[in-house]
Amino acid sequence: MARQQIGSLRRGWTTGACAAAAARAAFTALLSGRFPDLVSIRLPRGATASFPLALAELGEGRARAGIVKDAGDDPDVTHGALVVASIAWAAPGSGIGFAAGEGVGTVTRAGLPLAVGEPAINPAPRAMISDALIEAAEENGAPPPDVTVTIAIPGGERLAEKTMNARLGIVGGLSILGTTGVVVPYSCSSWIHSIRSGIDVARAAGLDHIAASTGATSERAVQRLYDLPDHALIDMGDFVGGTLKYLRGHPVARLTIAGGFAKLAKLAGGHLDLHSARSRVDTAALGAMLAALGADNATVNAARAAAGAAEILALAGGREGALARLVAAGAREVALATLSDKTAVEVAIVDREGGFLARVGG
Repeated sequence: MARQQIGSLRRGWTTGACAAAAARAAFTALLSGRFPDLVSIRLPRGATASFPLALAELGEGRARAGIVKDAGDDPDVTHGALVVASIAWAAPGSGIGFAAGEGVGTVTRAGLPLAVGEPAINPAPRAMISDALIEAAEENGAPPPDVTVTIAIPGGERLAEKTMNARLGIVGGLSILGTTGVVVPYSCSSWIHSIRSGIDVARAAGLDHIAASTGATSERAVQRLYDLPDHALIDMGDFVGGTLKYLRGHPVARLTIAGGFAKLAKLAGGHLDLHSARSRVDTAALGAMLAALGADNATVNAARAAAGAAEILALAGGREGALARLVAAGAREVALATLSDKTAVEVAIVDREGGFLARVGG
C-alpha cells in the first residue's frame, strides 16, 4: 500500500497494525522456517499494507519478529518504537491467545473494552492479529492456529508515562491501539480514545462527579477543590466538543469543566474545538460584556481591538471576576445545549496560578 498523504503530511501505522504484521511474520517463520522480506497484512477497511522487519528470530517452537513503528507526520508518542510479536505453540484446540510482554500494559480497572487482568491489546488489533495469523495458516496449508501471541514494546513502560494509561488503570506499559490500522496526522485519535476511555472507567467505577479540564493547572485546581480521585479527571485539552458529545450518550450525574479564561471564552462563543488554529476568541463579544458591566467606551473599544483574551482581562479594571462569571455562564449554556439533561454542569475558570476567577453552576 502506497504511503498516503494529507497535503504535505504523511499518514502512518497504528501499533495494532505493526503488531499484526510482526505476528504474521513470526507465525510464517514458525510454519515455513523463514521470515518474509516484507510482511503484508490486510487492514480492517480492505487495503493492504507492507512492512520491513527490524527483528527476526526463530527458535524451537517459537518465533519473534519486530517492526519499527512509523507514525508518519503525527506526533505520536510511539513513533520509532519497536513493536515485537512473539508466537509460541499452544495446546491443541486452544485457539489464539494474547499476552502482554515488556512495555505493554495490563488492565486493572473496569470500564475498558477488555476484562480486568487482560493485556492492553484492544479488540480491533486483536482481530487484525487473528486475521493475519489465519491467512498465514491458509497460505501455508496449516490448520487454524493454536498459539499464544505476546506483544512487547521495549521501553514502553517509560513511554506510557507520557500517556493517560495510569489514570485509566492500565499498568506496566502502553496499549495496543488502532481501529483502522492507519494514523491520520494530527487527528489526535489516541487522545480522543483516552477521553472516551476515561469517561467509561469513571462510570464503571460508579463515580457521580468527573472534571474535564483544558490543562494541568485547571485540573489540579479542581482536584484540590473537590478531592477527586485521578480516575475522575479527564484531560480533554482542546477537545471539549468530543468530550461533551461522548458524555451525551454516556452521562454522569455531575460534570465540572475547568480551564483558563481564553479557552472558556471560546466555548462561551459556541466553539467546541478550542485549538488556536480552529477557533478564535470573540473580542467584540467580550467588549460587549465589559460594556454591560459598566466599562467606559474607551475600555470597550480597546477590548474589541485587543489581540487576545488575556489583554481584555487586563483591561477589566476591577471587573475581572464579573467578566469571568459572564464567560463561565456562557460556556455553561453551550455545554448544557450539547449534553443531555442527565448531567449537571459547573464551569470553573482558573487563573495561571491555579486560583479560581469564577465558578458557575456548582
